[in-house]
Amino acid sequence: MHDVVFAAFDQMCRRRGAGGRVLEIGAVPGHATLLRLPALANATSRIGLSLDEPFRDGDLQILQGNAHEMSAFSDASFDTVLCNAVLEHDPLFWLTLSEMRRVARAGALIAIGVPGYTHTRFPLTRPLRRLRTLPIVGRRIRGRFEWLEASAATLGIHNFPGDYYRFSEQAMREVLLHDLRDIQVSEVMRPPRLIGSGFRP
Repeated sequence: MHDVVFAAFDQMCRRRGAGGRVLEIGAVPGHATLLRLPALANATSRIGLSLDEPFRDGDLQILQGNAHEMSAFSDASFDTVLCNAVLEHDPLFWLTLSEMRRVARAGALIAIGVPGYTHTRFPLTRPLRRLRTLPIVGRRIRGRFEWLEASAATLGIHNFPGDYYRFSEQAMREVLLHDLRDIQVSEVMRPPRLIGSGFRP
């Protein structure tokens, strides 16, 4: 996980009062897990779920399992549910979202990070617009770079093991965080990553 994403999650968790019983979907051993956020230092428990082997380090525990069906956890059993860089690799991500909501108690914070695409344009579009205003150069390049101006930067394919989705801010609000209250979405880095959060009603 990139340091900028880690810091953005930490700031969001601190600002939104994350803590209590914490679950991370797609947790990994080591320092790259959201379970090690400084904002969660006083959490009452920190549990991760991963398709990989189980792992334990002190009070941090990662269980092996599939987020599509988290029968190991009862309904409304977590105060904070985190998920970063997972849903784009999950061909049936809506099953994971359903389970995240099921295990989150009323009032729990749910926070999700995904690769996004936004209105942010490629850095070359502004210089190209200026070049088009020049008489000779403008005639030669006119019509050749409209595809660039109509494009949005997005994270390249990174199979882990597959790579299926990119999400807009609208998808974050209306699909991934659907039915949550007090939704907040931020964009970090280039190409953009979206980090969204809301509270389960």
